[in-house]
Formats: sequence, structure tokens, C-alpha cells
Amino acid sequence: MQRRILAVLAALSALVAVACGSGSATSPDAPASPTAGPGLGRPAGQASLLPPDQLRIVEFPVPAGSGPHDVAPAPDGRVWFTAQRAGALGVLDPRTGATDMVMLGPGSAPHGVIVGPDGAPWVTDGGQNAIVRVDPVTEQVRVFPLPPGRSNANLNTATFDKSGRLWFTGQAGVYGRLDPASGKVEVFDAPGGPGPYGITTTPAGDVYYASLAGNHIARLDVETGKATPLRAFSAGQGARRVWSDAQGRVWVSEWNLGKLGLYDPQTQHWQEWRLPGARPMAYAVYVDADGIVWLSDFGANAIVRFDPATEKFTSLPLPSPGGSVRQILGRPGEVWAAESAADKLILIKTRS
Repeated sequence: MQRRILAVLAALSALVAVACGSGSATSPDAPASPTAGPGLGRPAGQASLLPPDQLRIVEFPVPAGSGPHDVAPAPDGRVWFTAQRAGALGVLDPRTGATDMVMLGPGSAPHGVIVGPDGAPWVTDGGQNAIVRVDPVTEQVRVFPLPPGRSNANLNTATFDKSGRLWFTGQAGVYGRLDPASGKVEVFDAPGGPGPYGITTTPAGDVYYASLAGNHIARLDVETGKATPLRAFSAGQGARRVWSDAQGRVWVSEWNLGKLGLYDPQTQHWQEWRLPGARPMAYAVYVDADGIVWLSDFGANAIVRFDPATEKFTSLPLPSPGGSVRQILGRPGEVWAAESAADKLILIKTRS
């Protein structure tokens, strides 16, 4: 395994805590469902949450040419990121600003990364048309290629179900699962063809994916592998990414409409809110441990916070022009994202 370590010692002095203005909250459009209304709720016990006007963005430079796409904060304090343009998996130590780069293999172009139940980063690698696991201690790389006949799947994102199987999406019109115990990879044709992109698992163990080109989200049967598309509230919304909250509701970034969507499996009802600004473009979506929803807005070059309890948005401009945040993830009290066009990771501390 080829490995190069890039200690970015200068990063300490380059870390910039950027004040994001007053962070004034902008009221969303009227809810799009007759069942919508104030007080959607979030988990209790949030006395330590920072108010929106005290939120700040901190930037962490990563090696030039990395093209960081997705991030995955690990329990040990490090942050893994896919260096798509470098064909590598990077890991940042926020305490020092130093990064370590692990080369993933010939032709690698990693897209998504998550930390699995085993504590290891798992990567969807479109360049290798494979799922890749990196040992978090030894940095040993293990590649799980897709089956023959499933080339050019355009792999995107992944999630683990409650049985420890990894589910993944491919925009070419597929989704699949990997059993880490056996190494078996299965691939299924997506209903509606091209489009599967974001994917999430609910606390109950249900798996949903978003189809960007198919304009829907779909629920997966984790035993049979069957996907059932769910009709969206608005046609042509361009569901890009999805994330489940603690209640099992599925939040959706609606790229084409610049809206935040919400699907409640219990009631089968949809709700939508338009992001603030003249031309919002909702890309990433993530729900943190406190029930706050976070999005990236390409139209405003901003991170957007949505409070379900008040149904209000707060927009935090990115420090770097054209940052292009494509994914958001976090751990309690921290929200992390990658500015793919600026070769930087960003951190927002959310608790006092």
C-alpha cells in the first residue's frame, strides 16, 4: 500500500474562525402539507445549544488538489474525508491540523465515506467501481469490487443497516448491499432507472435512498432487496440526499426546487420548506444529535440551519468563495462538511 503522509503544520496558524454575521433567521415558505404546522419537535434537553447568532465556521485546509467530497467524523476525534481528485482517503486531526492520506488503488475516485460499526471508514469508490474499507489503525486497504456485468455504476453513498450490512447507491441506476462477514456484494436495478444518490438508515432499521434523476425517495426491504418508490409531494424536486431523524422521519434535500422536504413514514405525509434567498440549491442534508437539520446551499454558498421546533432557517455564509459543500455529517456538538472546491474541511460547533 502506497502511503504518503502530509503533515500540514502550517494549518494551525491557518485555521480561521469565521464569524458568519448576525445569522438572522429567515422564515420559510408556508408548509406545503395541510398537516404541517409549528412545533415539529426535536429531542429534549438542549439547554447547551448555541443560539444561531453565535454559530461560527472554522476552516481546516487539506492538501491542495484533494477535492474533499464527503466527511466522516470518527469517535476518536479524527475526521475522515474522501480526497476524490487525489484517489485517496484522508484523515484530519483537528487538534493539530495535520492530515494523513491513504492511497486507495489504481484509478480510485472516492465519493462517500462513513464510519462503520467496526470503527473503520468505508468508502464508495466510483473510480474502482468498488466498496473500500480502510483499517483505522494499520491503514490497510481492502477492496470489494462490484460483480461482473455491473461496471460504471457511478457509486455515491452508503449506510449500514441494523444487521451490519452496508447498502450503497449508484447514479447509473443501481443500488446494492455488501455483507462484510462474507464479502458478498449484490447489486439491484433501481426502479425508474438512473438517479440513486443519497441513502440513510432510520433508528428502526429501515433504509431509504434518494433518486436525483428519478425525483423520488425509495424505501428498501433489507431482506429481499426490493425498492419501493414513494411519491414526492412536489413533482420534479430532484431528491439529492436524505437523512433520518431520531423519530424515523426522512429529511430530503430537494435540489431542483431549492427546498427542504420531510417524509413521515407513520403518516405517509410530506412537508416542504423553501430555503431562504433568491435562488437556493439544496445539496446536502444532515440531522444532528439535537434534532437540528443542516443543509448546504450552492445558490448562496452557505450552510443552512433549520430548526424543526420553530420552522425557521438560519443561513451561514461559507468563508471561501464557491466552497461547494456536497455532504454534511457530524457528532454530538459538532457539524462537519467539506468545501470540495476550496480544499478545506469546515467545523461548526453547536453546543456551548
